[in-house]
Amino acid sequence: MDAVIRTRSRAAYICRSCTRRFRFQRQLRRTYASAAAQPDIYDVVCVGGGPAGLSLLTALRANPVTAHLRVALVEAQDLAKVRSWKLPPDRFSNRCSSLTPSSALFLDQIGAWRHLERDRVQAYHEMQVWDGVTGARIEFDWAPGAAPPAGTTIAYMNENLNLTSGLLKRLEELGGVSVFDNARVERITYGEETDEMDLREWPVVHLAGGKQLSARLLVGADGANSPVRSFAGIEARGWDYNRHGVVATLEMEGDGWGGEGTKIAYQRFLPTGPVAMLPLPGNYSTLVWSTTPSNASLLKSLSARDFVAMVNAAFRLSPTDLQYMHTQESGQAEEYSWRLEHTPFDSRAVPQTVIGVQDGTVASFPLKLRHADTYIAERVALVGDAAHTIHPLAGQGLNQGQGDVQSLVKTIEDAVSHGKDIGVTMSLEPYVAERYAANHVLLGVCDKLHKLYSVGSGPLVPLRSVGLAAVNALGPLKAFLMNQAAGNGIKVF
Repeated sequence: MDAVIRTRSRAAYICRSCTRRFRFQRQLRRTYASAAAQPDIYDVVCVGGGPAGLSLLTALRANPVTAHLRVALVEAQDLAKVRSWKLPPDRFSNRCSSLTPSSALFLDQIGAWRHLERDRVQAYHEMQVWDGVTGARIEFDWAPGAAPPAGTTIAYMNENLNLTSGLLKRLEELGGVSVFDNARVERITYGEETDEMDLREWPVVHLAGGKQLSARLLVGADGANSPVRSFAGIEARGWDYNRHGVVATLEMEGDGWGGEGTKIAYQRFLPTGPVAMLPLPGNYSTLVWSTTPSNASLLKSLSARDFVAMVNAAFRLSPTDLQYMHTQESGQAEEYSWRLEHTPFDSRAVPQTVIGVQDGTVASFPLKLRHADTYIAERVALVGDAAHTIHPLAGQGLNQGQGDVQSLVKTIEDAVSHGKDIGVTMSLEPYVAERYAANHVLLGVCDKLHKLYSVGSGPLVPLRSVGLAAVNALGPLKAFLMNQAAGNGIKVF
C-alpha cells in the first residue's frame, strides 16, 4: 500500500513539474515573441500613395460610418516632397490628368477639392477630334439645350502632383491615419495564430526595417506591377501596344486656347497613334502623343525648336509629311516651315501654334492594356492601375481609379453598417460586381479605337470617316457621348 502511495505521489510530482515546465516554456515563448517584431493590426492597410490610394483613405476618414476604422498608408516615395510641392505660375509638371466633373464632385464631397491649387486647374468646354488621314471630324461642343445640368465643363486638366498634394493635405487635416512613407515593402505573407487572435488568414505587410502591418483588408493601389496583386495570386492579362506616350508642357502663341471663356481640347488620330493637346491655365498646354518607340526616341532627342516644329506638324501636316520628318535627325523646323507653305488647312480647326516647350518636360512611357482577372480575393481588394491600365486616348485612366475608390468605399460602408467583416470575399463582392464590367467595357472601347485608327489605308478608312461624320451630325448621340466622357451618366432623350 505504501508503495502504491509513493508511486502516485511521484506521478503527481512529475505531472506538476511538467505543468510548471510547460507554463515556463509558454511564458518564455511569449517573452520571446514580444521581443520580436509583432504586426500592428489595422482594419485597412493601403499600399500605394497615388491618387487612388490617397482618395480611398481620405474618403474612409471623411465618412462618419467608416471614420472609426484603424487605417494605414504604405508608400515607397517620400511624401514630404508631395507636401512641399510648389512650382511657379508659369511652370507646369508634364504628368497631367483629365478629371471628369464626376471625379471632381467626389473629391469635393470628401473635402479634398478645396485643397488643390485651383489656379493650376483648367476646365475645358469643347473637344475637337479628327481623323488625320481623311480629315473627318467630330466637334464635341455643347449645343443649346444639350448641356448637362451640372454645367458645360467636359473635364478639368490638372497636374497629378497638385491632386496628390491636395489629397494629402486633406488626409492630414482629418487625421487618424498611420502613414509609413519612404517605406519599401519587402514581402507580404499571412499572419500567425496568437493567444489573442487568429491572424492566419490576414495579410501581413513586412516593411524594410522590420515593421509589420496586419490587415483585415489589404488594398492594392500600388500600380500596374502591384505586389499586392501578386500576393493575392490574381493574374492580370493584356498586351503591350508597342507604342510610347510622349508628354511635354508647351507654350502657345498669344493668349492661347480658343478665345475668351472657352477652352478647347484637340486630338488628331494618326496611323502611329493619337496626338492630343489639352489646355492648362494661361497660354500653356500639356501634350500626350502616342507614337512608335522609335519616333518617341527621336522626339526626345530633338532640340526645343525642332520638337516644337514636330508638334505643330502633327496637327497640320499630312501623315506622309510627318512620317518623312521623323526620318530626319535634325532640321525639322526648316522642313516644317517649307511644307506648311504647301499645305492648306483651316486655322480655326487646329490648336494655336506652339512657340515653346518647357525644359525637362519631354518624356515618354510605354503604353499597355492590362486587366486583372478579378479585383478581390480573401481580405484583398485592388483599385486603379493595380486592377487595370488603359490606353490614354480617352483620358480615363485616373477617373477609372476614382470610380473604383467610390465603389469600394461604398462597399466598406455597407459592410460596417451591417456588422459584416469588411475583409471577407462575400463583403467585397458588390465592389467587383459594380466596377469590373464597367471598366472592361471602357478598356475594350479604347482598345478598339486605337486599333481602328491605326489603319492608314484600306476599306476601314472611309468607313470610319462616315461614322465620325454621322456622329457629328446626330446631336442627341453626340450629347450622350459627351456626357459619358464627362462622367455625368445623364440620359439624353
